[in-house]
Amino acid sequence: MKIEDLDTPVPVIDRAVAEANLKRMQDYCDAHGLRLRPHIKTHKSIAMAKRQLALGATGITCQKLGEAEVMADAGIEDILISYPLIGPIKARRLAALAGRARMTVAIDSDVALETVAAAAAEAGRGIAVLIEFDSGLGRTGVTSVEAALALAEKAAVTPGVTFAGLMTYPANENTVTFVNVARPAFAAAGLPIPMVSGGGTPAAFHLHELGVIDEVRVGTYIYNDRMMMGAGHARLADCALDILATVISRPTPDRAIIDAGSKSLTSDPAGAGGPGHGLIRAYPDAIVERLTEEHGMVDLSACAKKPEIGERVRIVPNHVCPVVNLHDWVFVVDGDDVEEWPVDARGLTR
Repeated sequence: MKIEDLDTPVPVIDRAVAEANLKRMQDYCDAHGLRLRPHIKTHKSIAMAKRQLALGATGITCQKLGEAEVMADAGIEDILISYPLIGPIKARRLAALAGRARMTVAIDSDVALETVAAAAAEAGRGIAVLIEFDSGLGRTGVTSVEAALALAEKAAVTPGVTFAGLMTYPANENTVTFVNVARPAFAAAGLPIPMVSGGGTPAAFHLHELGVIDEVRVGTYIYNDRMMMGAGHARLADCALDILATVISRPTPDRAIIDAGSKSLTSDPAGAGGPGHGLIRAYPDAIVERLTEEHGMVDLSACAKKPEIGERVRIVPNHVCPVVNLHDWVFVVDGDDVEEWPVDARGLTR
């Protein structure tokens, strides 16, 4: 298959660029003595996860049980679920996973700890926990060292559960403050902190500077996107995934319509990466200003050269993670050849 054989709209991946991104991150972690545990929520691909492991990743991170189940089915044996699991339904699924892989789960409450404990008891196999703390995002995570220590102490005496350390997202200066207060408090309680796991692609290559991170959780780095460009993490040349689309209409001289709408491109803004819903590589001054389900409305008023009806364009998405999740397949371009790869964990939000 060649790229000209592909119908649109469709995600295409430059394999060489993705491989360079993977190697760059692994090399960085190796150089600074950090363990890399990549987040598969970006690519949701068994093949890509196995490539990350082959390059030296210590294991993988999943956000949901469904993703972890797909990866365990593929033989991946070291999985972190960086998301609290609550209730007996989750416990049963976690127990089944614990029978096939070394499982670690992030928790921030007694209820989440009870869920993990129930899973460990059902599986007859230990499950590790990381205590998540809030480093400023205002999402999940305990908000004080005292709460983290209390939960860690409960985990340490819960049958079938192992306290494996602390976790946060994003890793930043608030992380440093929290960990530097936590270490002596935990030590005084006779409970050393085995490891601190931190994440976030935008600042990934500075995580060693914090001095408190042992494990790096990153996902977007494999493909990059306009958000990562805006954050200064990536250049356009580092963006590996595009949406290949076709210009289907030119109703006015300054407007084009492409066949990639909200079912192909995310509505997430790019922040400092630029306006609109994606960057058209051949027409960087064009703005994908509006999306409906099947249509992308493109403002061409700032373009000296403008695309014609039938022209195919490549669009760097604002946020690549939800874009991948919109598609059953991606098409991996390797030189002149194209391979069709499934998005194995697509749509698994439970």
